[in-house]
Order: sequence, then structure tokens, then C-alpha cells
Amino acid sequence: MYRRDEAVPFAFVAEADEFRSNVTPPPRERLRPGQVVGRALLGLTVAAGLVGSLLLGMPSLDSTDSPARQQQSEASDNR
Repeated sequence: MYRRDEAVPFAFVAEADEFRSNVTPPPRERLRPGQVVGRALLGLTVAAGLVGSLLLGMPSLDSTDSPARQQQSEASDNR
């Protein structure tokens, strides 16, 4: 049996270099058209939600302060 020079905590890790399987995995199942459409709609919904949140959130992220937009209370005018 082949031994490595460096310390390996688990024996199966040391033997993994020699192991080759002769069993091929089964082929992947094809998706039904309904599943493809459902995944596409889910992806579009997520993308639309991200774009919508950016569009709605951009005004609040605007860092320019114009004097016309600053709010002052009426109580500070009477002092």
C-alpha cells in the first residue's frame, strides 16, 4: 500500500489519490417546460425586485442638499 510522507489525519484522504470509480453517474433528467418557465419567472421576479428597490431607494441615497428642500419647523421662526 502506498504511504505518504506527510501526516494525513484520515486514512481515506491518503488513499483518495489511488481510488478511481468505474461507475458512471446516471444522466441528468431534462426539465419539463413548466419547470423552465417557472424558474424563468422566478428569476425575472427577483431581478425586477432588485431594480425596483434601486429605483425607489435612489432618491433617499442622494447626498446633495438643496436649500429649497431643507425643512424648518414653524416653531423656530417665532423665536
